[in-house]
Amino acid sequence: MMIEVLLKMINSLCHNNGKEFAQAIVTSAKETLFKDLTEKDWEGHEKFNSDEEMYKTFSKYYNYKVTPESKVKLIHFKLI
Repeated sequence: MMIEVLLKMINSLCHNNGKEFAQAIVTSAKETLFKDLTEKDWEGHEKFNSDEEMYKTFSKYYNYKVTPESKVKLIHFKLI
């Protein structure tokens, strides 16, 4: 049985106005560790010059120290 999940994209980080700017349907989701991310997992995502730069950037995004052992959720979606 397939369950469709509707996402509402809300401005928060940059514009901080709380307004919806798009809707999407989740096409896949998985949880893994940063150290186990594959090249395929990175398709369509920002690139980093080093793992150190990546961990530093994600630590800023998440407001806690991200390491190779940190969990990450990958959510792929299709805009509607």
